[in-house]
Amino acid sequence: QVQLVESGGGLVQAGDSLRLSCAASGRTFSTWTMAWFRQAPGKEREFVAAIGWAYGNTYYADFVKGRFTISKDNAKNTVYLRMNSLKPEDTAVYYCAAGRRGILTTRGAYDYWGQGTQVTVSS
Repeated sequence: QVQLVESGGGLVQAGDSLRLSCAASGRTFSTWTMAWFRQAPGKEREFVAAIGWAYGNTYYADFVKGRFTISKDNAKNTVYLRMNSLKPEDTAVYYCAAGRRGILTTRGAYDYWGQGTQVTVSS
């Protein structure tokens, strides 16, 4: 059974940094794509970043380019999202997702989801 477990969220001030982790288990993810989405209150869940597990290729939403970095640790089966220069508008629940359709930005492209971790950025 595939499990994705996020951690690392919290309450920070504007300009601070956080690193989210997503520990994946239950299968071999070597050909999969791992992604981060986020959902703010009253808004749709939106794509943040993705990484191809095999080659480490990455893709980012425009609103996080230059501030967020997605990475992976093959040995730990873990994907990270390093978030720098956080803004109040980054406040959301952040979800890890896994899929087999390549790097895509739509929710339907991902088969498995974690439970989410809350990130709150105060001004």
